[in-house]
Amino acid sequence: MKSITTLLFAASLAISSLAAVAAPVNINTADAKSLDTALVGVGPKAAKAIVDYRTKNGAFKSVEDLEKVKGIGPKLVEKNRSNLTVK
Repeated sequence: MKSITTLLFAASLAISSLAAVAAPVNINTADAKSLDTALVGVGPKAAKAIVDYRTKNGAFKSVEDLEKVKGIGPKLVEKNRSNLTVK
């Protein structure tokens, strides 16, 4: 039983270490696949829409500008805010 507890503890440390290392996603440079993978509630279609909007309109000046993309609303931005950057 002690070995199972130790194993679970080690696994949880490894997972939390990976989460702490993850850098925010730059919405001005990330490709669609990266956006799809890294952002909660963003699938392939929305990720492509973000890249297409950025290509057509230029770089996002703020994270809130992401709401200008069709299909991206304030709730989705807020849900991902801590994982987004424009720098």
